[in-house]
Amino acid sequence: MTPSDLAHRAGQLSGGPSAEPPGRARDLSDEVVDLARSLPGDLRRLTVRDGDRAIEVEWAPDLPTADTGSTPSRRAAAAEAEEQAPDVPVGGTPVRAPLVGTFYAGPSPEADPFVRVGDEVEAGQTLGIVEAMKLMNPIVAEESGTVHEIRVADAESVEYDQVLMVLRPPGRP
Repeated sequence: MTPSDLAHRAGQLSGGPSAEPPGRARDLSDEVVDLARSLPGDLRRLTVRDGDRAIEVEWAPDLPTADTGSTPSRRAAAAEAEEQAPDVPVGGTPVRAPLVGTFYAGPSPEADPFVRVGDEVEAGQTLGIVEAMKLMNPIVAEESGTVHEIRVADAESVEYDQVLMVLRPPGRP
């Protein structure tokens, strides 16, 4: 006996109508399968409840690849970002805004900026801050390099994925 059969019989025993007509439950099942197929990435779990209606979706985490240690989706996003930023010098690495907000070059208005053009930076070093909804989000270098160009001014509004600065790999002019 299936769950829909139980719901139908429970409705008959209580004197009320059945919870779902058999055709409607099948339609919902088809819609859920279509939804799961249309979602990006690899699905780990999809839960659909009917009582008080709830849909939960959980994606599988990206696993590092053996060749670079980076995740496939991050590599794809980086390649796409390179295509969208033709004004980034060849060999340069764009540092992008992870969200919409206000860029701050230093920890406070009277403090020196985190970095200047020509500064050497290490992976994990703070390059700036983007403030959004009163939360300060540090912008950190993903790799070592030299600050080649800073494209935004202190206290300037920035958009999601906007190039904030460009880094050059170590040892490059």
